[in-house]
Amino acid sequence: MANIGFSTGALARGDFRRGLDILRRNQIYSVELCALRSSELEPLIQSIDTLGLEEFSYVSFHAPSKFDAEEEWRIVEHLGAIAERGWNIIVHPDSITQHELWKQFGNLLLIENMDKRKPIGRNKPELESIFDSLPEASFCFDIGHASQVDPTMSVAYTLLKTFGDRLKEVHISYVNTQSGHERITYDSILSFKEVADLIPTNIQVIIESSIGESEISSEIRSVHMALQSQDVYA
Repeated sequence: MANIGFSTGALARGDFRRGLDILRRNQIYSVELCALRSSELEPLIQSIDTLGLEEFSYVSFHAPSKFDAEEEWRIVEHLGAIAERGWNIIVHPDSITQHELWKQFGNLLLIENMDKRKPIGRNKPELESIFDSLPEASFCFDIGHASQVDPTMSVAYTLLKTFGDRLKEVHISYVNTQSGHERITYDSILSFKEVADLIPTNIQVIIESSIGESEISSEIRSVHMALQSQDVYA
């Protein structure tokens, strides 16, 4: 399961230390450090050297999903410390207003496709506009978001075919009608399998389902079923 991990926010919202402890207890060493709220960003970055992350084979960082335009330069400045470590930085495109600030991260910046609530970043034309402004940026494919936007999985298929050469991380969960990330359902497993062949075996998969520690093993099994057409043990 070397390429399957969890977001700390999914396991322990706002408590990254607890999230990491849960992963260690379950011998999972791929993680996305989560600072979805701007108030969480600086404390997390300041704590990184004390977190014992050397044992993790993969570490990425989810930038705040919402912040005021006047905060943007400060957010980017803090994220510079993450880029120096060579970690992927996942960002929601609707939070970006000054694209020039973000160009410094090059292909370490991963643009994530959005859920149906958001005004941009949901489909091919909207993401093409973002990548035109950030031509070196990479892609984080959220399969749950894509399924919520279009349950037929046509949008998911188009995103993977169009931006597959930029793909560096996949988010997986069931995204409900209120855009909450829940445990993967049987129906979503069937939907996700429709595009699993388009996800290369070496891509890092991050589970975003909001679950308790006792549900980790079963959620990983659901991910295997959803992506079983690929060798998720690579």
